[in-house]
Amino acid sequence: PKEVEVWDGGAKVVYKVASLPLADEVPIEGVPKGPRGYHWRPTEAATLVWTEALDDGDPRRKVPHRDRVVMLRAPFAGRPAEVFKTEHRFNGLQWHEDGRLAFVRDLDRDRRWVRTQLVEVGDPRAEPRVVWSHSTRERYDNPGTAVTRTLPNGGRVVMRHGDFVYLTGTGSTPEGDRPFLDRMSLKTLKAERLFRSDAQAYETVVALVTDDARQIITKRERPVEPGNYYVRTLGGSGAAGDSTMRALTNLPDATPQLQGIKKQLIKYKRADGVELSFTLYLPPGYKEGTRLPTVVWAYPLEFNDPATAGQVTGSTQRYTSITGPSHLFFLLAGYAVLDNTTMPIVGDPETMNNTYVEQIVAGAKAAIDKAAEMGVTDPERVGVGGHSYGAFMTANLLAHSDLFRAGIARSGAYNRTLTPFGFQSERRTLWEAPEMYVKVSPFMVAHKINEPILLIHGEADNNTGTFPIQSERMYQALRGHGATVRYVTLPLEAHGYAARETTEHVLYEMIGWFDRHVKNAGPRKSEQKAEK
Repeated sequence: PKEVEVWDGGAKVVYKVASLPLADEVPIEGVPKGPRGYHWRPTEAATLVWTEALDDGDPRRKVPHRDRVVMLRAPFAGRPAEVFKTEHRFNGLQWHEDGRLAFVRDLDRDRRWVRTQLVEVGDPRAEPRVVWSHSTRERYDNPGTAVTRTLPNGGRVVMRHGDFVYLTGTGSTPEGDRPFLDRMSLKTLKAERLFRSDAQAYETVVALVTDDARQIITKRERPVEPGNYYVRTLGGSGAAGDSTMRALTNLPDATPQLQGIKKQLIKYKRADGVELSFTLYLPPGYKEGTRLPTVVWAYPLEFNDPATAGQVTGSTQRYTSITGPSHLFFLLAGYAVLDNTTMPIVGDPETMNNTYVEQIVAGAKAAIDKAAEMGVTDPERVGVGGHSYGAFMTANLLAHSDLFRAGIARSGAYNRTLTPFGFQSERRTLWEAPEMYVKVSPFMVAHKINEPILLIHGEADNNTGTFPIQSERMYQALRGHGATVRYVTLPLEAHGYAARETTEHVLYEMIGWFDRHVKNAGPRKSEQKAEK
């Protein structure tokens, strides 16, 4: 339970916004009843804004409007004024610096569709205008986000220049990301491109030097050039080639030993026709035609349709850097790495996990087949790994396929009956879909995992779905069936790992495990043993 209050400078309560009960009955993908999402309106003094559910927070209720945004000015007398009602779940609000307009987003849960409308605040007669409407997973046609600036009071607002606002985005394309800067008219809602990164580099817009965007600051990098900052003066068309640039920094390459790493975007198809991709990393000194031990590293994502599932993200033009306990360190040990291997789960949001196992196995097979076809991967020496939901995927792939020689599962969940009220985007509870919860739990098929698996988990994991007991029980299940398994716990570490000692330890464990069970693997054995 919580009390939501407005205090003055002397800690005196001047207004009670809400007295909220314990939020222990919030529906899956729902929101609590009552006020939520409080913030001060940046363009008005002492004006509080918040959101309220109109459907009792239940996404399955059929209502004309799910949320409303309200505001109340000091001295907080009377009833809050309604700013806007959203047809679907409220998903965010950005105030314009003129104080009159705002971008309001709502999210259609069923379609996984986000819509942004331009709202004229304070004028109920003004009809909101739809600015953008697209899938939450849309990459190629994603309009980007509005450029903001900080006001003297500390609030952030959408930057305006006359009737124009500016947008920046990753600019995903089938060939990789090409970040951009657009200028959009608030009258016509049409955008024109002022700048786009060229295809031989990865250049992002950091800030606007002038309000008319004739001068901007960018950060530019290439695979063998670290990111440096530049001032660009844009030409008439605004294309990267029609601008002049002046260097602000000259940061040297801190890791020249990585320059020999090669990377390439590889696209291919799953057996059912869904388009997939991975970034192929090859170690320094790689000789063409040499088949290498290979690491497949992935994290499954959910999609409503195959078209968006097949869209490419990332860029091969980014400066190659390796930090933390990254799987890319395998490159320095002579492995090929299939990074960001797409593992889409495609289907109806209500039932897509019914075929989770089949889809990840098909995705993994397609990736290995493609890398083997290219002559870079030895299909008899492939390991798989992932963190969190990627660890869940890893254990399932070892249980339901014989594609890999070993696996590394970091901070994962393996028994879905211990997350009975949903996981990732799953909307059904254990009691609504018990067969699916059992089917996707590698703990339930631990006896089928006959490849070596390394389990790593932070002892202070702060992620609600991946309590350390998940790895503890998975280890015991595997050990009880005679599997080759090692369980490493990381003192004081949360879901993500931070300490230098942890980074070094995790890398030691990961590289040693795959050197033993993948790179130098002998003939496949049906019997495995437990490792303490």
